[in-house]
Amino acid sequence: MKLDDAAARLEALGNPTRLKIYRILVRAGEEGMPVGRLQERLDIAASTLSHHLKALVGVGLVTQTREGTTLACHTNFEMMRGLINYLNEECCVEGTCPPVRQPKPAKVAA
Repeated sequence: MKLDDAAARLEALGNPTRLKIYRILVRAGEEGMPVGRLQERLDIAASTLSHHLKALVGVGLVTQTREGTTLACHTNFEMMRGLINYLNEECCVEGTCPPVRQPKPAKVAA
């Protein structure tokens, strides 16, 4: 991945609304989510959602498919992994990596 491409993708995710959209789509998995349901979840105007989706689609983080009359949005998981790998690929090349800390398991209410 090129530096400019990574920067554009990170810039797109730097907007709180777009980051929220992206996280919802990541949670939706490969099935994705219809635009109408996404709009309901976010409680934003259709034009606002369209504006933000255009930015995410433009940098390749989200894809859209038409299924009959329904427009569905999907996370481009390959692109997401590529961006994460780009950020990590030179981790600690010039130094010592800190120890990896495992997250504590969530407590389950009895």
